[in-house]
Order: sequence, then structure tokens, then C-alpha cells
Amino acid sequence: MFCSNSWFCANYLRMKSKLLHAMLRYFGFVIFLLLEDISKDKRRVHVIERDLSEPARIVGELLQPGGYLKLLELGLEDCVEEIDAQRVYGYALFKDDKRIRLAYPLEKFHSDVSGRSFHNGRFIQRMRGKAASLPNVQLEQGTVTSLLEENGTIKGVRYKNKAGEELTAFAALTIVCDGCFSNLRRSLCNPKVEVPSSFVGLVLENCRLPYENHGHVVLADPSPVLLYPISSTEVRCLVDVPGQKVPSIASGEMAYYLKNVVAPQIPAEIYNSFIAAIDKGNIKSMPNRSMPALPHPTPGALLMGDAFNMRHPLTGGGMTVALSDIVVLRDLLKPLRDLNDAPSLCKYLESFYTLRKPMASTINTLAGALYRVFCASPDQARNEMRQACFDYLGLGGVFSNGPVSLLSGLNPRPMSLVVHFFAVAVFGCGRLLLPFPSPKRLWIGARLISAASGIIFPIIRAEGVRQMFFPATVPAYYRAPPPPSEWQSTKTS
Repeated sequence: MFCSNSWFCANYLRMKSKLLHAMLRYFGFVIFLLLEDISKDKRRVHVIERDLSEPARIVGELLQPGGYLKLLELGLEDCVEEIDAQRVYGYALFKDDKRIRLAYPLEKFHSDVSGRSFHNGRFIQRMRGKAASLPNVQLEQGTVTSLLEENGTIKGVRYKNKAGEELTAFAALTIVCDGCFSNLRRSLCNPKVEVPSSFVGLVLENCRLPYENHGHVVLADPSPVLLYPISSTEVRCLVDVPGQKVPSIASGEMAYYLKNVVAPQIPAEIYNSFIAAIDKGNIKSMPNRSMPALPHPTPGALLMGDAFNMRHPLTGGGMTVALSDIVVLRDLLKPLRDLNDAPSLCKYLESFYTLRKPMASTINTLAGALYRVFCASPDQARNEMRQACFDYLGLGGVFSNGPVSLLSGLNPRPMSLVVHFFAVAVFGCGRLLLPFPSPKRLWIGARLISAASGIIFPIIRAEGVRQMFFPATVPAYYRAPPPPSEWQSTKTS
């Protein structure tokens, strides 16, 4: 049985089944371990979810094509059906009076493969319904208050149910994913949370975007504005506000800021809908958090979701990382028939942290680097980098397909990301030095390269150079499941 508290604790009891699917709460996105093809070794799952009502969130609304491919792998593609989800085929980038369209490189995929955007709450309810329909899954509303630990091993959780009763749930494996505000992660990881900015969310009604079925990124001053459809009649607008303090919504400061600072930089086609959404007053805000994955492998427990790893949501990659993590975990757990030997299981699951790296580190690094590049700066070198990135993507061909395939989760290769990032920096230097270099331009070019290095290298260091670029040198990469005899002897002893 798995117990969870979106929050998610799990207790595996030996019964019969074949395929283990997991679905997790990332950006407020619920985590489930789903079992399908019930035949041989069924595992019982207990999901403890803090609130089972449909959430109203301004995040977790965009699923990149790479994430949709993972949804297909899990057999859960119908979770984006019947919720008025919109297909997304790429991005449009706006800077000053210029705009460029960037298409996802989907030519080699089935016509159904694309990005999807939707109301996060509707997507969550579809997944909850999927989980609740399985006879071996118990879905319960409750709040997990603490982990149950015995001799360094997590044995389950203590929680309060909907009636306020204090209960305990025991599990061979507890998966903790209590979100970005996690109060359980401190014993399972070394949390280093940063809050670079906040998103201010609006819903634009009956708004026709300049490029249909595309996400839109406006390189505004001081930081980007995102727009994408979440239904056939609604467009989500997310305004990034740098720093940890945002103008007050209640006092009207936020409305003033949006109308006088942001609105003049919005594309003309969207302006009236943007102002109408501000006047309607349904303005929400949330902090944007980033946190590298620094786990403390603990017998009996595994940390996942925003409680484990976060990145700036600028690129909309959170759900893609979540689904990729789920596929990795499913494949690791699939050959196991017994989870009661917690130390052996913990050692085996250490490979999860390395196997997840290609997708996770590529999207994490890209999100952090792009956010810093896309923000306006008083530093001339940083602004040259920003303009160079816009113009580089505008070149088309490999110059746009490469970065967009990274962003979309279709090409999870960290080295490709580094190559394109420094190609942008070199491109920016070349623009400065042509037709004739001058001492001032040489100095700005050198500072541009230095700024690029200062942006990406700290992110790579936090992600882990060895796991990111040389995963095959990590011993856990080759870790095999314990032999059945070992599991059987532990079980019978």
C-alpha cells in the first residue's frame, strides 16, 4: 500500500500485478502510483491527499511535448481529454516591436504529439478519478503531520483525516511529495530554496492570441510575461515580478503596476483583454521557487515532486520533469516483488537520482539560465546577451530547433544545452565586433562571455557536473535489483 499526502506515503503489500504507473504532484499536481494490467503481483496503494476538491492554481497548466510522450508511456494520455485542453505547437517571442515564431520540431512524431495546456485543476481531477477507479488504490483526504521513523528507517506516516482524527499508516515504501512548501523534506534532502521572483496570474477571456495554439513570451522590462491558452475561451497571463516582494493586490498597487508598467509592453492584439482582466480584479500571485535536488537516501522513503526539486517555471518544464521521474521510478520498481528490505531497496533506488538527470538537469538548467537571460538589466553586457538570444533564435533552422527541442523535453541532452548557450554568447560577441572592433566593444564582448559563464556554471554546479555530463561514471548508474533469493529470505525471516 502506498500512502501519500501529496503528501504521499506508500505501503506495498504482496498481491498480484504487472505494471506500476506513477503520477505525481509537481506544481500542485497530485502524485499517484497507479497499477494496471492486474495479473501477478498486485501492490496496494494508499494515497493521502490534503484536499480532494478541484484546485484553482496558476501553475501546472502547460505540458511540453516531451511530457506528453511520457504521459503516453504511462498510458495516461486520456487525462488531457474532456477538459478542453488546447494543443500547443510552439512559442512566439516578442521584444520591442519585433516578434519571432518558434515551432516545436515534431516532424518525426505522430500527429497527436504536441504540447497541451489546460486548467490545472481539471487535469488533477482526471488523474484522481483514474486512481480512485482502481480497486487496489485507496484515495483519502488527510494531512500528513510527520514521518514514522524507527532506527533510521521510515515506516510510514502520521496523519489527520478529514474528521480531524489522528491516524497512522504503515508502509514498506513511503513516497513523500508535499509540494514546494514541504514540511517533511528536511529529513530526506538538503533544501536550498531560492525565490528569484513571483508570478502574477490573470485570465484573459475571449482573447485571440497573435499566434494560435502557441505559448507567447514577451521580453518585457523588468522581466518576462507569459501567455498561453488554457481553454477554448481563456488565456492564462503570467507576469513575472522580480524579487520576493510584490505590489499589494488588496491596496490596488498591483493593478496600477500592471496597467502602467506592464500593459504598455504587451502586444497590441492582447492589450484590451489584458486591461479588462485587470479591471475584473481576479488577480492571483505565487512565488517562483528553485531548488536543486540534493537527496539524503533514506531507507523506507523516497522524496519526489516540488518537495524534492524545483526550477523557475518560465519554461513550463515542471510537469515534464515530473512525468519523466515517474517513468524512471516505475521502471526501477517493476522487477521487484517485495519491498520490505528497506536498506537494500534504498541502495538500489539511489540509481533513480542519476537516471533522472538527463531530462531533469537539462530542463532545470535551461529554466534558470533562460530566466536570467530574459530579464532586463542595467548591465550592458547582460542586455547584449538578451538581444543576442532573441536574434539567435530568430535565425531559424538548427539555431531555433536545437534550443526549442531542449525546452520541449524532446532532446534531454545537457551537453547540447551548453553548446547552444555559449553559441548565443559567441554570436553576441560577433555582432559587437563587426564590422570593426573597438576597445569598448571588445570589453563588452569579454563581459558578455563572463556574464554567460556566471549564469550557467553555478546552475550546472548545483545540478552536479558528474551526474549531469558523466552519469556512466556514477556507481549507482549500474545498480541492479537485489536477487530474488535475497528478497525472499528477508521476507521469510
